[in-house]
Amino acid sequence: MQQSSHSSQSHLSADCSTSTASHTAKPLSALQQTYNEIPRVRPITPLLDSIDTPADIKQYSTEQLMTLADELRLFLLYSAGQSGGHFGANLGVVELTIVLHYLLDAPSDQIVWDVGHQAYAHKVLTGRREQLHSIRSKGGLTAFPERVESVYDTFGVGHSSTSISAGLGMSLALRYQGLEQTVACIIGDGAMTGGMAFEAMNDAVQQDADLLVILNDNDMSISCSIGGFSRHLAMLWESGHQVDISDTGEPILCHRPHVQDFDRRKRHKEHRDVPNIEDNLFKAIGFTYFGPFDGHNIPELLRVLSLAKQVSGPVLVHIYTTKGKGFAPAEADPVGYHAISKLPLEVSINDEAVSQQTTHQQISAVKPIAALKYSQVFGEFLCDKAATDDKLLAITPAMEEGSGMIDFARQFPERFFDVAIAEQHAVTLAGGMATQGVKPIVAIYSTFLQRGYDQLIHDVALQDLDVTFAIDRAGLVGEDGATHAGVFDFAFLRCVPNLLIAAPKDENECYQLLNTCYEYKGATAVRYPRGKGTGATIQRPAQLYKVGQAVVESVLGADNAPTKLAILAFGTMVATAQQAAETIITQLASTQSAESLQVQVVNMRWVKPLDSDLLESLLEQGMTHIATVEEHMIMGGAGSAVNEYLLNDSLAFKRQRPLICNIGITDRFIAHGSQAEQWADCGLDTPGVVKQLQQLLS
Repeated sequence: MQQSSHSSQSHLSADCSTSTASHTAKPLSALQQTYNEIPRVRPITPLLDSIDTPADIKQYSTEQLMTLADELRLFLLYSAGQSGGHFGANLGVVELTIVLHYLLDAPSDQIVWDVGHQAYAHKVLTGRREQLHSIRSKGGLTAFPERVESVYDTFGVGHSSTSISAGLGMSLALRYQGLEQTVACIIGDGAMTGGMAFEAMNDAVQQDADLLVILNDNDMSISCSIGGFSRHLAMLWESGHQVDISDTGEPILCHRPHVQDFDRRKRHKEHRDVPNIEDNLFKAIGFTYFGPFDGHNIPELLRVLSLAKQVSGPVLVHIYTTKGKGFAPAEADPVGYHAISKLPLEVSINDEAVSQQTTHQQISAVKPIAALKYSQVFGEFLCDKAATDDKLLAITPAMEEGSGMIDFARQFPERFFDVAIAEQHAVTLAGGMATQGVKPIVAIYSTFLQRGYDQLIHDVALQDLDVTFAIDRAGLVGEDGATHAGVFDFAFLRCVPNLLIAAPKDENECYQLLNTCYEYKGATAVRYPRGKGTGATIQRPAQLYKVGQAVVESVLGADNAPTKLAILAFGTMVATAQQAAETIITQLASTQSAESLQVQVVNMRWVKPLDSDLLESLLEQGMTHIATVEEHMIMGGAGSAVNEYLLNDSLAFKRQRPLICNIGITDRFIAHGSQAEQWADCGLDTPGVVKQLQQLLS
């Protein structure tokens, strides 16, 4: 930020009549629309269409900026209907995004978004408007800010609570080089619950850094925000006051002008103590605090942020917004509208009649199997197990809906712990619980478990504590791209002592392996993918599988074949391996060479411990070729575990010396696209696996 006298909040005044006039001013825009439907036809947006770079915004009047907000919001609605993607958070920051690009000189000034769920409006205003329909599609725009995509994307994000640390690094580097550029970090109240945000704020004060932090408070993360910090923000709101900013940058304490209250705040009303707004957390840390302000009031944002960016030192501007603002269904259901799928294609009456007839014929011929999502399987297991075991407690870091825990939270509220966006805390919390004779399950996405790795090692595994990790979204996750891919967990988990790792092939195995790992006395992990399974029927009551025991799924070809191939498949790659084996045998049969090859498909089930007895048995049967298949990085993955065993511990391998091939993801990050496109790109679809197996056999 630019240099000026550093203001102190000890200079608060009751007089703020001149600086708050814009709060109660009549809206300049005649629009300020709220929409009820997502448009299917590209809306008419003349102001928006004239913007190729943020510099184009600076010519607009305040009234035009307000009209631009309506056009941008309508365009985002249309685009989301075409491509799907993050929704509510983007609608909530339309006005803030416009004002930031109006006041700052990007890309010289640095705008740092936290998480990136809310960056679509930013992409539109920075030259990517006509590409927004391609977002989350293979070869199109990424779902999050990404440095290689645009010079206006100052920092690549996707995980929460990073913006203040990144922005502080930028500010200190600029100061070291003698450059005066504004660094503005936009962070939500949900992301602010991550400890990393407070570590960065503590350091920003220590460094006396020029840093503008804008707290976008919508009382939401993906779900509703919870905990003491959320309560603190609510009490600042309920105080009825605000810390305004004078024309000289001084804080001024005054009554907050009347604005429409938010129903969601009422859940905090039971707290009796409403502190003076001067006694806020940010001031206590050492930030200069201004707020709370209406984040949808463009004239107010222009006034406040134009002054705040001139105040030296660490400054926090607290604004309140509505997630899903301007789209009535999203305002009413911000959780359900956090992200949406693209609109279905419209079907004409004649086409619909034909479609219905065809569908009826298909249903008559084959009754479809309703496949469950793996998160649903986990949710069902939780509820079933908790009904018979009162020691089960469940923990999630702000992913109640995504992890399939809604029913459990309703049925067993006293045993459900949502710790907000705090993965490190979630893991150590489970460790602490386990010391007291209960059995905690941590439901966490693979990509977010990476953030709690030190805690997993030191606070759980090292102490050999009885904690189960239910690891969702393992493997390639599709449109969210590289930041959310769960393709490193085998590698970083299997090197940790005292930890078992299971990889189910379908819904039933997922249920049974969750039960097996839960009943095991020690640290365990069950790793399962995003999306639906194969339609396998879940067997109840729950079974106990033998730890470390694999299963031969099929034996294809001749027993006395001179060439014998064992495909060791992990997790959901079992189905792909089976299809690949059948394809290869069928191709050989067409050339009268079926007797030359035998293929065994093995469902390994466990990454740690491996079924060494089965591996030895396969070698004794005369396997000439071994292939491992996994939806994970090849380096350090399950195939590497097989290699290590064969090279170091297997005498039969030293005698037989079969050829080995590891099939998985090579040493690169996989760009966004559909899961099917990602599998094809990595050679993990059936044709890709067949090709690699044929190369091994040749």
